[in-house]
Amino acid sequence: MPVLFGTLIRGGAADIAVTIVAVSSPEQVFTACAFIDLNYQKMAYAALMPAKLGLEGSHVQIHRTTISCMNLDSMSKDFVRGVKSNKLKVNGPVKMPIKALPIRSALLSHVEEKTGLKDFLHINDFDKGTILKILDRAKEVKALLKSGERTYLPFKGKTMAMIFAKPSMRTRVSFETGFYLLGGHAIFLGPKDIEMGKREETRDVARVLSRYNDIIMARLFAHQDLLDLANYASVPVVNGLTDYNHPCQIMADALTMIEHIGQIEGTKVVYVGDGNNIVHSWLLLAAVIPFHFVCVCPKGYVPDPKTVEIAQQAGVSKIEITHDPKEAVKGADVVYSDVWASMGQKDEAADRRKAFQGFQVDEELMKIAGPQAYFMHCLPAERGVEVTNGVVEAPNSIVFPQAENRMHAQNAIMLHSLGL
Repeated sequence: MPVLFGTLIRGGAADIAVTIVAVSSPEQVFTACAFIDLNYQKMAYAALMPAKLGLEGSHVQIHRTTISCMNLDSMSKDFVRGVKSNKLKVNGPVKMPIKALPIRSALLSHVEEKTGLKDFLHINDFDKGTILKILDRAKEVKALLKSGERTYLPFKGKTMAMIFAKPSMRTRVSFETGFYLLGGHAIFLGPKDIEMGKREETRDVARVLSRYNDIIMARLFAHQDLLDLANYASVPVVNGLTDYNHPCQIMADALTMIEHIGQIEGTKVVYVGDGNNIVHSWLLLAAVIPFHFVCVCPKGYVPDPKTVEIAQQAGVSKIEITHDPKEAVKGADVVYSDVWASMGQKDEAADRRKAFQGFQVDEELMKIAGPQAYFMHCLPAERGVEVTNGVVEAPNSIVFPQAENRMHAQNAIMLHSLGL
């Protein structure tokens, strides 16, 4: 019986990816459709239907969620329940043929379910309501922990694998402590424990860890490694940082802004420094929640143009990329900074210091911003380089509440990812 496995075509978050598996026999032709969740770029379900049942519509369904798809554990359930699409539709319900059962295992060896579970890879994978709901949950759980409450244990009996290709004090301690305080157990896997992509393929790591753990957090270099991990894992994957973005940090920043300013919407956030992964995450948040975001950086150190385009084309926020810090910070609610040379760029540190002259956040720049402006930094900070010691220690510096909120924001993210 000839079997043709199609390939997964995946690019950016908005790309359409479809895998087709065709199984033919003299009596009947079946088409297998692997549904791709466009929000998280992974295969969610696989299903089969006969080509000779006189059905109207296409055998390949492009579907944004897994809710309407058939549950593979019950082959008698309806294949499609009201798929919504502008171009494709199926008149159903359609019953699964018994002859489909023999090739179910072939599909499932490659495609694993994530029923009701959600990855957290990019902030703009979610709508405004969901992001604000997660932030509200973070405030609630933070208040519980601050009160001394220790009976709220939603993660009891659950384990989390933490993959660290890049070391980090804040990421490890905030995830491990937060998961423990809510009843779970976190397992640290350092750079030498896995060597994902070198000693063992990412797809194998994903499927093995999924069988031991309820959730995976990964702090990696290459963003594609994170996407591959999420694609093959059958448990939620949380982005602890990649060279492309750092969504958990910006969720903590948003929580901190809500606590100190009262809201995110309508504020002005001015980032001074390198157009790095922190900037990309701010841009993706600006594609969801309306505020004024300015990245002021030296020429040649601007953020990824495609990410800037995503934020601008969303039409939600005012986005500016400028090169004059003194002009940019006027009227800012938040002045934000980060190191000029991130991990993996330390050999460029001397050259970057020359290029970034005039981009240090000092007392003079904060005075131009105005008395309403808070200073934020994702840490670690190189005091005396991108920011002065006086600015870090000033009364309007909220870098340490910001660091604490990593744990609370991440707790809420994990609760959401696990459907708790």
